[in-house]
Amino acid sequence: MPPTCKPMANTITGIRILCSLALLFCPVLSVAFYALYTIAGVSDMIDGWVARKTNTASAFGAKFDTIADIIFVAVCLIKLLPVVEIPVWLYVWMGIIAFIKVTNVVSDFVVQKQFVAVHSVMNKVTGVLLFLFPLTLSFIGIKYSATVVCIIATFAAIQEGHFIRTKFSS
Repeated sequence: MPPTCKPMANTITGIRILCSLALLFCPVLSVAFYALYTIAGVSDMIDGWVARKTNTASAFGAKFDTIADIIFVAVCLIKLLPVVEIPVWLYVWMGIIAFIKVTNVVSDFVVQKQFVAVHSVMNKVTGVLLFLFPLTLSFIGIKYSATVVCIIATFAAIQEGHFIRTKFSS
């Protein structure tokens, strides 16, 4: 493997961090916001793939990806929450999903004595829908798009818990 290939996936992850931080300085839902948001989101979708294809996946890269994800999500929340009117029922539903996910993490830790992410197809579908969500705000009502995202996210969270329990109970 040529040395130039080794940092490629981590460079893509680093681009997500830079784009995320740049989002802080963009007017929310502006062209610049959407451009940086899209680049950050696409980088999240391809960095792991690039690491696997170039045989450069590493523990550092996985942690770096998680840090980049946290920064991206935090910045998006900082920018979007003040301008998007979120109904109370949606906060409740998101809280239930978060509770299920935290329960899964704790359950997984109790069983494995480490934190392991479940990369199920439904978790990936949820991620794609969450990525698309801000891009649809201007033409799909939040109650419709959020309901679809929450239905899929709820299913994915429950499925994740099932995978954790069945994988380690046999």
